Amino acid sequence: MKIILLEDDELIAEEIKLYFEIKNHSVECYLNGEELLENANIYSTDIFLLDINMPVKNGIETLEEIRSMGVQTPAIFLTSMSDINTIKLGFQAGCSDYIRKPFHFEELELRMNKLVLEITSKKVRLGPDQFYDTTSMELYDCKKIIDFTENEKNLIYYLVKNLNHVINSNTLMDYVWDDKIVNSNTLRTQIKKIRTKLSYDFIQNIRGTGYKIESYHD
Repeated sequence: MKIILLEDDELIAEEIKLYFEIKNHSVECYLNGEELLENANIYSTDIFLLDINMPVKNGIETLEEIRSMGVQTPAIFLTSMSDINTIKLGFQAGCSDYIRKPFHFEELELRMNKLVLEITSKKVRLGPDQFYDTTSMELYDCKKIIDFTENEKNLIYYLVKNLNHVINSNTLMDYVWDDKIVNSNTLRTQIKKIRTKLSYDFIQNIRGTGYKIESYHD
């Protein structure tokens, strides 16, 4: 899971980052909303964790801008503010859930998993005999599970997560390879390797833009 965290308390931010990285998640931390909007790749993340009371641009204002860009990725507000008006503003801005500080990391993890699974937990038909399970990230081809590398799994997952939408090559590379420097040749090679494992090629190359996967119908 890729997580973007907005938290100006560096100690809390480091504790959250450590907890989730131990569980093999990726965490990007930002100390204010302006910094997040200028530097984070908001299109290639699985969930936002946002403190509300922030310098420069608060969490609610930040989420409003994210939503104005058409990004509907789940977002949880982490805050010590508990008045009903703040909660109301948070949900109006487009948050998915709200958790008060101090909180247990396990509770936060459970809420995050629930939100991510709600939008991805399903089996998607990608070809005449191809089904993708978004919960297990497994592809069934002619009733057999295809053995993919970690990068191949993440690439297919992100395209299926954005089913029927064209994903820019740079966004796809950011998601799959994270902070590693790769180029379009690396991406093309990876997709070529995936295609050799498929009995039906469901990955579409949109020339000059990127790639997409469409749901399959007879």
